[in-house]
Amino acid sequence: MSTTAEKPAAPDSEPGAAGQTLAASVRRGVGKRPIRTGRVRRLTRRDKLVLTVMVGLPTLIQLLLVWLPTLFSVALSFTRWNGLDLKDIKPAGTENYRFVVEDYPPFWPAMQHNILWLVFLALVATPLGLLLAVLLDQKIRGSKIYQSIFFTPVMLSLALIGIIWQLFYNRDSGLLNYLLGTAGTPAAVDWFGDSNVNIWAAMVAATWRHAGYVMILYLAGLKGVDPSLREAASIDGANAVQTFFRVVFPAMRPVNIVIVVITIIESLRAFDIVYIINRGTNGLELISALVIQNLVGEGQVIGVGSALAVILLVISLIPIVFYLIRTFGKESKA
Repeated sequence: MSTTAEKPAAPDSEPGAAGQTLAASVRRGVGKRPIRTGRVRRLTRRDKLVLTVMVGLPTLIQLLLVWLPTLFSVALSFTRWNGLDLKDIKPAGTENYRFVVEDYPPFWPAMQHNILWLVFLALVATPLGLLLAVLLDQKIRGSKIYQSIFFTPVMLSLALIGIIWQLFYNRDSGLLNYLLGTAGTPAAVDWFGDSNVNIWAAMVAATWRHAGYVMILYLAGLKGVDPSLREAASIDGANAVQTFFRVVFPAMRPVNIVIVVITIIESLRAFDIVYIINRGTNGLELISALVIQNLVGEGQVIGVGSALAVILLVISLIPIVFYLIRTFGKESKA
């Protein structure tokens, strides 16, 4: 009997065919992430027009309303001019600055009042705003309503605030004298008319607005503090006061710098409220009010007013430059 070797049937697929197919697919680039060509979309004519308007228009407004008047003020501070005829402009060198510093009686009282305004805002208004922010950050009931109430004065101009506080400080019918029981009597205090107390009354009115502004800034800073920092301080046994002053407050250093700069600028640019009260005279002399007194009115002295404006500008630039150096210095290190 003869035996015949049977030929095994061919399998449906060769061994390793799946791997070969996958390898071939990889070689052909199937499954690969598409390679970016790095091409940048070109700006269309419409894009260029929109960018030109959005950048050029604010720049033009800033140039016309801020920088050109600033340069003109600097130039006029070295001249004598009556403000009427351009032909009467005469060079004066540094005579206007010498007159302001040595022979202009209201200048140094105005400097003292500006410094007093700064100290009052720094030691009273700013801590008050911080206290309000800390209290409203405790998730108390109706905190949004309280935030709106305290922030409302910030939306008002200082001129309007001066009018509101005139009603409060009025000698004969004001709310304050009424609460003191002296309204309509000889013992009533003329809060805005008495040169011994009007600067303090004006600073209290300014505090009403400044505290709300500081409150909003600190509320934003408190929301940005990492909660894990408070938890770690609590685990270490720190109480609420220690946690705030040793952990939370130092963590808000960028906000603190901004508030310091804003407080300094607010103390220097204070003008509206004192001008509403008595045009910045009789105990309410401020540098900003002296600038307007010399630039506007019958007794205008353009050179002196411009010199005062330049002095105020230089003093204001100090905190601004400090803030910019700190900000861009950190970015360059990063």
